[in-house]
Amino acid sequence: MNFTNDKAIYIQMADRLCDEILADTYKDDDRIPSVREYAVLLEVNTNTAVKAYEELARANIIYNKRGLGYFVTKGAKKQILKERKKEFMKERLPELFRQMQLLGITLEDVKDAYVATSGEVTTSNG
Repeated sequence: MNFTNDKAIYIQMADRLCDEILADTYKDDDRIPSVREYAVLLEVNTNTAVKAYEELARANIIYNKRGLGYFVTKGAKKQILKERKKEFMKERLPELFRQMQLLGITLEDVKDAYVATSGEVTTSNG
């Protein structure tokens, strides 16, 4: 994994695991890789992986079954989606709108670019 300098590595690891939950790599009550397995996979110190798992456990995204490992909490995907949408709307969208205004980009321009990229437009806010 290529880490960036904008966030602590353990936060980026937690974000990656959340991305994997969103992508259905891990579903409710699925066992996730052990701390050591994930540390080896991402080539980081085990202590960093421990911090990532502790962060996710505090957020109730994963839970530990003593002796068996960590598992995805029921409803974790829905919770991650809710938090990520809230963060996007509060932190990223205002900057995007500011840039659009500065560059003269309209919502129609964005729609056209989206259609060109994805091949479809969805109006669902699901």
